Amino acid sequence: MTILLVILTVTILLFVWGKFPPDVVALISMLTLYLFGILNIEEALSGFSNPTVIMIAALFIIGEGLSRTGWTAIAGQRFVSWAGKSVPKLLVIVTLGASILSGFVSNTGTVAALLPVTVSAAWSAGTLPSKLLMPVAFGSNTGGLLTLTGTPPNIIASNTLIENNFEGFSFFEFALIGLPLLVITIIYFRYLGYRLLPKRKTENRPANIEAEMHKWIENYSIGDNLYRLRIRSMSPLINTKIGDWNFEDDHQISVMRLRRRHPSPLQQRVPQFVELPDPETEMRYHDIITVKGTPEDVDSLVLKFQLGVIPTEPQTDTLKNEFINLEVGMAEMLITPQSVFVGKTINLGNYLKQTGVQLLAASRNNKPLKGKIKIEAGDAFVIRGPWENIENLKSLYENVVISGSPEAMSKNVASLNFRSYIALGTLVLMIFLLVFNILPGAIAALVCAGIMMLTRCVPISKAYKGISWTSVVMIAAMIPMGVALQKTGLAQIAANALVENLGRIHPTALLAGIFLLTTGLSQTINNSATAVLMAPIALIAATSLGASPKPFLITVAISASTAFLTPVGTTTNAMVLSAGGYTFLDYVRVGGPLLFIFFITTVVLVPLIWNF
Repeated sequence: MTILLVILTVTILLFVWGKFPPDVVALISMLTLYLFGILNIEEALSGFSNPTVIMIAALFIIGEGLSRTGWTAIAGQRFVSWAGKSVPKLLVIVTLGASILSGFVSNTGTVAALLPVTVSAAWSAGTLPSKLLMPVAFGSNTGGLLTLTGTPPNIIASNTLIENNFEGFSFFEFALIGLPLLVITIIYFRYLGYRLLPKRKTENRPANIEAEMHKWIENYSIGDNLYRLRIRSMSPLINTKIGDWNFEDDHQISVMRLRRRHPSPLQQRVPQFVELPDPETEMRYHDIITVKGTPEDVDSLVLKFQLGVIPTEPQTDTLKNEFINLEVGMAEMLITPQSVFVGKTINLGNYLKQTGVQLLAASRNNKPLKGKIKIEAGDAFVIRGPWENIENLKSLYENVVISGSPEAMSKNVASLNFRSYIALGTLVLMIFLLVFNILPGAIAALVCAGIMMLTRCVPISKAYKGISWTSVVMIAAMIPMGVALQKTGLAQIAANALVENLGRIHPTALLAGIFLLTTGLSQTINNSATAVLMAPIALIAATSLGASPKPFLITVAISASTAFLTPVGTTTNAMVLSAGGYTFLDYVRVGGPLLFIFFITTVVLVPLIWNF
């Protein structure tokens, strides 16, 4: 027991120190428990087969599917557009939006989706990001309390009950306390928190698609010489393939995109877009093709092939809708002196054969280039192609630089496709399976994660990258600590101390003690690790007192999600730290009153909802 206490103390200090990643600290702790003989091999590795860990990993994939299919980006932009120029309204909407999203998507994914649009909205509304980003982070933490799968501590608390032969929490049961806390959070930030939030000037405005499009229009003139042509009924192009006409060599025209206005009978009323037409793409009557070429060459093409011209304005929204969606995107590529491209001659609009990525526009010394180009070191290109191909470009061609993160940008595309509705349906299916207890939580999450991958809402190659392995490994490696606490009797001693000192006064006093101890740990230790440590102690304390463990376990889940006093308590707090220009004391000043309100609300409402 003494050795365990030393290991636990050192583990907590290492978490607080932050020198090593939390998953490494948890693994060291797990191995130490085995090496000192406190746990056997099965007990030491039990966390990696625990249903909680499996379920959390699957939920990351489901959240990634919602992000990759446009739902989080659309939700984020809608929240901001509803607010307009009103800062108080914007504050309420982003806090509420972060809360609702985080009930179904990971807190980290929620903040990642809302951070760039919130910063942009802050500048547009005439305020600073520091006035909005902390409410987004705290709102996402609070929103996790709306559903069973909203945050890992909820799952840990519920599974602790189930593993000890008690009834677990239902899917929306957490909302009984989560909704009041959410309302309190919104009211707090609207009337008090906003005044406490600092005014920190920052220069790091996150790049987003609109900003990038503005830059490309200015530096590359990508909207110039861009035309949309309609294939008329007498055109010789009807029922022929693009490759039959050799547009690039014979007419100096590049075909960029094709919209099928009259789809096949199986696709009636569904416009079909061919985002990257290839030589085998067939053209039909009334199709609209987007082409790039000089006005003279386009005029010649229109006359020769009897085409109609549809006006196109080189505006940001028009070009974004024309060139960017969930499958196809754009990025900036820079050529270094050692690149294999140096000295090669290429027509703008041509494709790189190995990747299917198109060279859309070029610039040299900040001046747009046109037509046929002999590539030099330092040349910059705007490229267009499947997001995944753009991301993989660097591995295929050495000595080229891809500006920014195409994968991150692809998740901020606010558009939907058929996979978007599959992803939404999968989320609804998971909720249905959990609400009606048709399948165990881990199995339901795995089934839905599998659907996300099989339907390519999340490409299988990206599924594992979407999982926060730091969180998953840390939780799996910390579960043995909970086993050790119970095996050695240390959890019983801690529970007895709580019961003797607080339980004798009243169960509510014990509840308050568990809240304060848990929230104290959560300010410096990951909320999942805190929940793993405190759940068995709360369970034993409740049973020792002869009370129902439910109110005590839900208090653990709530208080583990109240890391409002430090930027290191949760990933979401850390994500907004530099973007908002916050200091450590800012979290104490803004989070302290909110934490106190959460404490009072929990101590008052939890016993009324879940009787002792």
